[in-house]
Amino acid sequence: MNRLFISVSPHFHSKTTTQSIMLDVIIALMPTTIAGVIIYGLRSLAVIATGVGFAVISEMVFNRIAKKAQTVSDLSAVVTGLLLALTVHADMPLWQVAIGSIFAIVIVKGVFGGIGQNFANPAITGRLLMAVSFGSMAKAAFPVADTVSSATPLPILNGGGTFDLLPLFLGTRGGAIGESCTLALIIGGIYLLVKRVITWHTPVSYIATVFVFSWIFTGDLTIALAYTMAGGLFIGAIFMATDYATTPYRPMGKAIFGILAGFITVMIRFYGNLPEGVSFAILFMNLLTPYIDRWTAKKPFGGDVK
Repeated sequence: MNRLFISVSPHFHSKTTTQSIMLDVIIALMPTTIAGVIIYGLRSLAVIATGVGFAVISEMVFNRIAKKAQTVSDLSAVVTGLLLALTVHADMPLWQVAIGSIFAIVIVKGVFGGIGQNFANPAITGRLLMAVSFGSMAKAAFPVADTVSSATPLPILNGGGTFDLLPLFLGTRGGAIGESCTLALIIGGIYLLVKRVITWHTPVSYIATVFVFSWIFTGDLTIALAYTMAGGLFIGAIFMATDYATTPYRPMGKAIFGILAGFITVMIRFYGNLPEGVSFAILFMNLLTPYIDRWTAKKPFGGDVK
């Protein structure tokens, strides 16, 4: 006799796990990590090790104190610590990097229930804590590689200066460890797209919006391209604005997220007191994500009209 088995969702199962997704993100971050070490020297390895190490230890300790199952093996803490480290300068004091990682894991992630339940991207929030608390994040205190000036591109551009596009593309200029080499970040983004870990909607709409408005505000195509490759736009758009838990899950919502984040980034860069606006823009859009998901929700077929 044929039987009909009924079970709760999900009805489709996949081999994709949190661990496999995080591993893909780590692999995608390797090109920019390697480029950062080559460009900024071995000091950057200490920053990366500190960021990742304290993120993992913080998650282990928090789970033990909270009597929760250990989740270190899902690699999400590694991703958070790595992203945090890649968005700071190589000469950042290690104790400040440690505080940023602890705050990101314990306060932003752990207190709110763990992975998938945090209201904002932990790495972004940890970086903002460091930016607000420690003035040393504003610029590199000294050149960390003989071929690289400590001057970062955005303050130069905001001051009316110019910057060659090739150093911005290859990363041979001052800046954070993992945000400098645009080429390496694009390679990582392509990997994530091919592996279907992310979709194109948010990164493309975010980067395109920054480029278009930078062109409108400056009237110069070259300067607009420089603004697009300067700062943390690519690492933010590809690796932070695509976080599953804190960004919309429908294609239309992802595009709206990217466009609004791009607009906010440009407004902060041109009219704010800070040279960079990516972190603040993504955090603000993280808070709007539930509303964007509601605005872009599809009406069920046959549903009542209110």
